[in-house]
Amino acid sequence: MVTVDPEVADAYRQAWQRWQDQLTTLHDIFLDGAASDPPRLKGLLNREARAKDAYDAARLRLLGIPS
Repeated sequence: MVTVDPEVADAYRQAWQRWQDQLTTLHDIFLDGAASDPPRLKGLLNREARAKDAYDAARLRLLGIPS
């Protein structure tokens, strides 16, 4: 059985959820046709990219891979 530090696991779950929230909003615009003006879209793309970076870092910590 794999054991993981609870703080690392919690950080991973939070990072994953934040990324999924941003991704859902992005999908609403690109896949479902929700309206968005260019400045808001740029902000959304930046937030999604930062959330993905945070998730990737949390995933590496969870797996014990130094970044």
